[in-house]
Amino acid sequence: FLAIGQAAQKEKGPPDVRRIEGRWLRPDGGYILEVRAIKKDNSVEAAYFNPRPINVHEAHYQVKEGKITLFVELRDVNYPGSKYHLEYDPRLDKLVGFYFQAVQRQTFDVEFVRVK
Repeated sequence: FLAIGQAAQKEKGPPDVRRIEGRWLRPDGGYILEVRAIKKDNSVEAAYFNPRPINVHEAHYQVKEGKITLFVELRDVNYPGSKYHLEYDPRLDKLVGFYFQAVQRQTFDVEFVRVK
């Protein structure tokens, strides 16, 4: 039966990257990440709020080994190249990963939950 399950999983195809679109909340600080549009060139139209808008310098996604990853770089006052490296968890409908805080030069484990 394992071979049948593996074949069925392969036939499923790549994950639907549109699943990461939406408004996401980082519960530990109230930060909001909006994934507004997924583009064919792997770029992402995104916005970030703390609570005021913070400039998103770059955002893109990648699908590798069946997983959707999201990279977001912030460049603004007090955000000189801070970066999120996130992976979508379809079971929990969360974005999980780490955040590099450029001012403090520290990395933190983070998660975002979907705002319904």
